[in-house]
Amino acid sequence: MHHRTNRSPRTAAWVIGLVLAGSSVVALADTLVLRDGQRIRGTLVGVAGREIEFEERRGRRVRIPREEVERIEFERDFDTSRDDRGGTGVPRGMRERRVSVSSTQQWTDTGIDVRAGQEIYFVSSGQVRWGPSRRDGVGGERNSPENRNRPIANRPGAALIGKVGDRDEFFFIGEDSGPFRARSSGRLFLGINDDVLTDNSGSFTVDVSF
Repeated sequence: MHHRTNRSPRTAAWVIGLVLAGSSVVALADTLVLRDGQRIRGTLVGVAGREIEFEERRGRRVRIPREEVERIEFERDFDTSRDDRGGTGVPRGMRERRVSVSSTQQWTDTGIDVRAGQEIYFVSSGQVRWGPSRRDGVGGERNSPENRNRPIANRPGAALIGKVGDRDEFFFIGEDSGPFRARSSGRLFLGINDDVLTDNSGSFTVDVSF
């Protein structure tokens, strides 16, 4: 006999959302609770078909059938509407650094070293001019066509993007404040999703919390 634990509405909503989201889900998690009572600590990687992919704390990845999962207990509840987070969705008490991201260079060194799994938040503003009659904010160009020459081909041109270390593993930021979870350890760089920088002007102002 399996004993079910009552789920809060928020926890249930997270679980339902993850099941419906498909294979590209990446989320923060603390504990995977199975129906047999087993608890697995680690990080939720995603949902693939009828399986949930989970990375244990020691680094081993496992795939578990959805029907064997009772619930997922998340480490922290990120509610961006709460006033005690300053109205930005960023938890209080984190270190913060303001960075000016120039549109005339591909990558701006933030001076911040992050570790794999660390949570990072961004509060960004400003506009850049990135060609004749092209002026956009951190979210980038609306209805932007795919351009394989850009760092992230299928994301809006001129949008705010980031990477960690020297690898070409870019991540999209845009207008999202986060949390973003660093995939690897290294220096954090911010940039603009554009392939021709010579006709650009302006910069984004980004407050990075880490």
